[in-house]
Amino acid sequence: MSFEVPQSPGEQAELPLAGVRVVAIEQAVAAPLATRHLADLGAEVIKVERVGEGDFARAYDSYVNGLASHFVWLNRGKRSVALDLKTDRGREVVTDLIGTADVFVQNLAPGAAERLGLGAEHLRAAHPRLVVVNLSGYGTAGPKAQRKAYDMLVQAETGLISITGTPETPTKTGIPTADIAAALYALTSVLAGLLRRERTGAGAVVDVSLFDATVEWLGHPMYVQMYAGHQLPRMGLSHAAIAPYDAYPTRDGQVLIGVQNDRGWDLLCRKVLGDDELAEDPRFATNQVRVRHRQEIDGAVAQRTRGWGTAELEKRLADAGVPAAQLNDMTGLVAHPQLSARDRWREIGTEAGRIQAVLPPMTFSDTELAMGDVPALGQHTDTVLTRLGIDAEEIARLRHDLVVG
Repeated sequence: MSFEVPQSPGEQAELPLAGVRVVAIEQAVAAPLATRHLADLGAEVIKVERVGEGDFARAYDSYVNGLASHFVWLNRGKRSVALDLKTDRGREVVTDLIGTADVFVQNLAPGAAERLGLGAEHLRAAHPRLVVVNLSGYGTAGPKAQRKAYDMLVQAETGLISITGTPETPTKTGIPTADIAAALYALTSVLAGLLRRERTGAGAVVDVSLFDATVEWLGHPMYVQMYAGHQLPRMGLSHAAIAPYDAYPTRDGQVLIGVQNDRGWDLLCRKVLGDDELAEDPRFATNQVRVRHRQEIDGAVAQRTRGWGTAELEKRLADAGVPAAQLNDMTGLVAHPQLSARDRWREIGTEAGRIQAVLPPMTFSDTELAMGDVPALGQHTDTVLTRLGIDAEEIARLRHDLVVG
């Protein structure tokens, strides 16, 4: 690992995780997203997949030139090795491979890593500097520990679905929130483990569960229940603790407005809506009383926003410094000027040809993060095994026996 900075402004700095090797036995979303960010940061990520099928996310759909959109999103920049871990030789190879790594990440079914001889205690005993991160649905203990878990199920178990949607209809989030939350905690755990290893020489074992990660994100509604004794209602586009905070009509559409504090309310009334009387209405003097009078305040704001076109109202809001936004769809996102103006699009390779991808969200001032290609199943098997000291004759024999793919 290198923590050096470039010596001159024009010099391209080394990627933050250059020289770090990660081995991942992963599938679906949570672990692959964590390791994809590690690859973006410069780590060599070796993805171990099943012979023949690979990561089952490869078959979720075929929207990206015949490839699965989830897989393309989550797996760029990795090396794919196809191994049958049900065979003795396959397990030997992956054990040897992990022995060359700095980090091992896995999100197999509960107990599967231990049954394969890849449990954290066993690996750390052989490799004390290894950072092991285990992702699971519900953690290593408790009544749900042995249950398989998927994003929607965890959203339900944690109560996330109970506060998401409209008053009439609960719903899961439109993206895999539990998976993404767990992925980000796994990512930070790897980085923290590597940093501590630089100081102490010792690796780490970290357990991250989708359940715990999602519970962490539910802090606000959880504390309301614990200390105020009530469940936050589903609010649609609105916010249970802030008002006005919703979509408001314009002459030709709508604009989302989110007033965060009393100063923002004053600016909205006086500078945007041009209504000093509304700003001085005692029913709306503070955020807490505005929340209690949500219906009245929403009606008052909507009555006034209808008088402007969307573009004009957006400009007034921006000029006054009042937070606001358009309600975009995915077409709007792809064409968003914020992405094009900041040069956020790049091309990456896949087995189906070149595709567009967005730069990682971590923007370093001295280097652009890696944007590697999306691997075909088993594309790097021979290269990786050769580096392990396995000769071409044995690789051919292993392929014939379907131990590798």
